[in-house]
Amino acid sequence: MAVKTHTWISLWFLLTVPVIMWDAGYCFMRPRSMKGGDLHWIWKPYALYQEIDHVYGLPSFNRGDGFTNAQSLLNVIETFLNISYVYLAHVAQWPPATIVGFAAATMTLSKTILYWAQEYYCGFCAIGHNTWSDLFFLWIIPNGLWIVVPTFIVIRLGKDLINSLNFADAQSKKLATGKFN
Repeated sequence: MAVKTHTWISLWFLLTVPVIMWDAGYCFMRPRSMKGGDLHWIWKPYALYQEIDHVYGLPSFNRGDGFTNAQSLLNVIETFLNISYVYLAHVAQWPPATIVGFAAATMTLSKTILYWAQEYYCGFCAIGHNTWSDLFFLWIIPNGLWIVVPTFIVIRLGKDLINSLNFADAQSKKLATGKFN
């Protein structure tokens, strides 16, 4: 059975690679990547974002909070899985590639929900200082994208996996009964 691919999923996986790697670079290079750091010019837009989301800013860094880099490490693993899916599905045409894509999207979705849940359970400790407008446009919408798109990917690839499993089950039943209609 051939790998069923979806262009929009592959494009999402490929387009997010530079975004995720740039973000992970910012996190791993703190404080040099932060406003005032010698490498800040690479991550100039983070001058604003480190003020919107203190997980990326000085309060978290000064506390020695490991969450920022821990989630960045998971981002790198997700990115490796995303690239692997694209290669396995489009180049190698390996039928189980769908499992890799499903796992990658599930990982992204779970980690992002954890990120939002962390904010909820700490009383919005890293973002609660923002105005509603800043919070909506600079945190909820951009971060919400990492929930919405992976949710659709999980649903689509989940359906593909179910179809493949149902097909395999039907074929094994045909083999067991000797009925090949």
